Amino acid sequence: MKNVSLSGVLELSVEERILFVEEIWDSIAAVPESVPLTEAQRKELDRRLEAYHKNPEAGLLWNEVKARIKSAL
Repeated sequence: MKNVSLSGVLELSVEERILFVEEIWDSIAAVPESVPLTEAQRKELDRRLEAYHKNPEAGLLWNEVKARIKSAL
């Protein structure tokens, strides 16, 4: 992997930095078992999953949420 410095990242445009962060996040999300959770976080995730199973139509799809956020900028 190529070494990346903070100063080098800060020289990127905002759009490039957002893409960089998205790529970092995707690499973390690819191995969710490596992200430690507290007991409170685990309970909250279980609560949300249960709420979803009870009413899957209540929420929005990620692409809808993302579009809403982008339209607000």
